[in-house]
Amino acid sequence: MPAPPSHVLVVTGDPSLGDPVRRLAEAAGLSSTVVPAAPSPGEWLAADLVVVGSDCVAGLADRLPRRRGVVVALAEERDTAAWSAAVALGAESVVVLPGEEAHLLGLLTAGATGASPPAPLVAVVGGRGGAGATTLACALAGAGARRRLRTVLVDADPLGGGIELALGAEGSTGLRWSELPAGGAGLPPSALTRRLAVVDGVHVLACERDGSLEVPAQAVAPALAAVRSDADLVVADLPRHLGAAGRLVLEAATLALLVVPAELRAAAAAAQVAALVRSTAVELQVVVRGPAPGGLDAELVAGALGLPLSGELRAEPGIEVSFERGVPPGRGGRGPLAAYCARLLDRVAPLVDPVAG
Repeated sequence: MPAPPSHVLVVTGDPSLGDPVRRLAEAAGLSSTVVPAAPSPGEWLAADLVVVGSDCVAGLADRLPRRRGVVVALAEERDTAAWSAAVALGAESVVVLPGEEAHLLGLLTAGATGASPPAPLVAVVGGRGGAGATTLACALAGAGARRRLRTVLVDADPLGGGIELALGAEGSTGLRWSELPAGGAGLPPSALTRRLAVVDGVHVLACERDGSLEVPAQAVAPALAAVRSDADLVVADLPRHLGAAGRLVLEAATLALLVVPAELRAAAAAAQVAALVRSTAVELQVVVRGPAPGGLDAELVAGALGLPLSGELRAEPGIEVSFERGVPPGRGGRGPLAAYCARLLDRVAPLVDPVAG
C-alpha cells in the first residue's frame, strides 16, 4: 500500500491566504487541513509541514512547542509585527501572498520529498551598462554574511572586470569557473564551498583573469546545485548579454532583479534586457537607482517596464569613491543600499537564529 501523502496544517482564518496555500499544497501532492485559529499542540506537532497566516501568528510561540517545517505567509510585506512573531516562532521561511506563490510551492515540494529546500538564488542584472548591478550584488551578499547566513556570490559576468575587485580583494585565491570538475562531478557541495575565496564572510565563485569571454555553460547547473545545497543564500551577478550560462543561472533563480537608473534612456535600454530575462520565466522585479536628473519617478519606471517595483535606491554620496578604494558596497550596514538589502533578505532568505545560525 502506498504511503499517505505528507500533510500540511494551514493556520489562518484569512481566505486570501488559506485558499492559495491549499491549492499549492495540492499541486505539490500534499494533503492539507485549514484551522482558523491556534491549533492544539497535538495538531501542531503531527503535521509534516505548517503554514501560518499573518492573522494567526501572534502569540503562537508562547502557546506551542518549537518545531521545524514552519512557514509564515504574510498578506502584507510591511507587517512588522508578523515578522517579529515569525522569528519568535522559529519559522524557517516567510512568504508574501499574493506574489511569492512559486517560492512557497518550492518549499512545499521540498517538504513533500523530505529534502531541505535549496538556498534562495537572487540573480542581479543591469538594465544598461553601469547601472549598478555589481554594486547591488556585492551589497546583498555582504548583507547576508552580516546576518550569519552562509552566503555565496557567483560572478557570471566574465567581462565585468572581476567581482573580487568590487569587493576590494583582487589578491584573493580560490576556485574559479575553469577549475570546476568537468560537468560538476566529483566535488561534494561542502568541498566546493570550502575551496572558494572568502571575502568579508562571503564565499566567491569568480571568473577567470585570463581573458576568457564566457563562463563554461556545462559547469553552471551542477555548480549552482552544489552551492545552493550547502549555503543559506546565493547571489549571482549577471551580464546584460546573457549567453548560455546567464540563461542557466536565471532558470535556476528564485528571483531576478533588474537594476535601472532613474533616467529615460536607461529605462528604454532596460526594456530590451527585461524581454530577454522574461524569456526564462523567472520572477523578475525592478530596482530603480537614483539620482533622477529629470525627476523620473520609480513607480513610473516600473510601470513603463511592466514589472513590480522591488525597491528604490536613493543617491548615496561617496559610495562610488569607496568602491574605487576597495571598500565593498554596503559594508557598514547603513544607508539606502544597505537598508534595501536588509528588506530584501527579510523576504527571500531563510530566517536564521543569529546565535545558533
